Amino acid sequence: MTAPAHTKTDTLLRVENLTVAFGADQVVQDASFTVGSGEIVGIVGESGSGKSITCRSILGLLPRGASSSGRVLFDGRALSTLAPEAMRAVRGRQISMIFQNPASHLDPLMTVGRHVAEPLRLHLGYGAAAARSEAVRMLGDVQLHNPEQRIHAYPHELSGGMKQRVMIASAIACAPRLLLADEPTTALDVTVQARILDLLLQLNRERGLSIILVSHDLGVIAEICDRVVVMRDGRVVESGPTERLINAPQHAYTQLLISSQPRNLQRKSASTPAADAAAAAPLLAVRDLSVTFGTRSRNPLQRLLRRHGTARQVHAVQQVGFTVMPGETLGIVGESGSGKSTIAQTIVRLIQPTSGSIAYQGRAVTDLAGGELAAYRRAVQMVFQNPFDSLNPRMTVAQAVTEPLLRHRLASGQQARARMRQLLELVELPEALADRRPTQLSGGQCQRVGIARALALRPQLLIADEITSALDVTIQAQILTLLQELQQSQNLTLIYISHDLSVVRAFCDRVAVFQAGQLVEIGAADEVLYRPQQAYTRTLLDSIPRLAGIAATEGA
Repeated sequence: MTAPAHTKTDTLLRVENLTVAFGADQVVQDASFTVGSGEIVGIVGESGSGKSITCRSILGLLPRGASSSGRVLFDGRALSTLAPEAMRAVRGRQISMIFQNPASHLDPLMTVGRHVAEPLRLHLGYGAAAARSEAVRMLGDVQLHNPEQRIHAYPHELSGGMKQRVMIASAIACAPRLLLADEPTTALDVTVQARILDLLLQLNRERGLSIILVSHDLGVIAEICDRVVVMRDGRVVESGPTERLINAPQHAYTQLLISSQPRNLQRKSASTPAADAAAAAPLLAVRDLSVTFGTRSRNPLQRLLRRHGTARQVHAVQQVGFTVMPGETLGIVGESGSGKSTIAQTIVRLIQPTSGSIAYQGRAVTDLAGGELAAYRRAVQMVFQNPFDSLNPRMTVAQAVTEPLLRHRLASGQQARARMRQLLELVELPEALADRRPTQLSGGQCQRVGIARALALRPQLLIADEITSALDVTIQAQILTLLQELQQSQNLTLIYISHDLSVVRAFCDRVAVFQAGQLVEIGAADEVLYRPQQAYTRTLLDSIPRLAGIAATEGA
């Protein structure tokens, strides 16, 4: 997958001095750029840099209370001067948008087929039968398997990658000239991400479709974009051809984005405890672990279906075994559904295993009860993937961090408050945030609160489940560096779960690769990720987006 090599000259879209404000707060400031006919332009920057608002401004989809100035010209026409009816004719027909979270933008009461057929009927006047037939064809074009059956499915019945394909099919149904793709691959598995990028590139080449690709991942941008626009704090700070901008960035912020790529993370030295792991006893040993869902359901319907032999059993984990040595970082990688999070939740006893064993310091975890179980839960902590889901929205930061101390009776009153201040300082959060709730924090700040809460009990083993999957690359680098520093200062052992092999390659001592609930390969990170033995591992590695000019030196 490589970026288009041909040159585009005809300007299809021109954004001139765009400014968007919410009251006195200017979220986009004097932004200007162009998109050529048949060109793919990437917009990159951190959360809050104005990327998504800029795209919404092009289509006139700003939230209530927002005001804008400047000009957006599409094919020479000023979009802001169009009457509402004329603008509705542009949306979907001439310019379409793929939103970041398909689950939030697909109507849960509409079938997949209706999502794709509706713009055909609205803009092109298709009848019901013709729209349905074309919807099936479009879903096939975006490589959704069994489109004839899928058109009857609802969004909740699809995976994240499937939902994203439905959104793409709906967006391109009327053959628009410009597609706005807002973070279309964020939090997707690396293999699904590669297929989505291949699809966008195919549409560009076969249809001459112009694309604005919004992302915080420079690797994704470098894969398919002709030019890149870099935004920070609502301003365009740099723009230019992709290869030039990646290999010779001029602005300090662009240089920061590139230096924050996972490959530039400083690896631990060989003097860490992991270097002597062969001489140590395992801290954690997982033997022949299996987890099957649907075998002991309390749901009456599930029990009825099982009685009639029609209940569906899901073998989430199958006969898995591995060890974790004191002081090391074990990476667990694989696609969604490979069993990564199930294993983590089984280790911390949120899920009961169907068979097999988990031993911590030689003691069977499933045998622990009372005080021994409480001690184990203090020693083994987990940081969850989505901090907004794992933090109580009614609790302040201070309450979230002190709750474990109070529940385990390790501190009370002023002692707990003092420990909370130490933990916030440890994860580099200002004490001024202590009285805020999760909705008042950024994603990176919430993730730091989750880490602080997990560290409150001074655990020996910390399980980090996809904690950087949806974070900006600079915040991701800060979180990973923080974990490395904590591992050194707190003598932590880490299990780091991710689908991002670039991060795992830079961060972990050993790597375990999972597919469909089975362990397919495990070994030293350099061995597994540079000299993989299994075809599935090679497929994952081949799907990693790489920055131009850097890929050739990786693994040397």
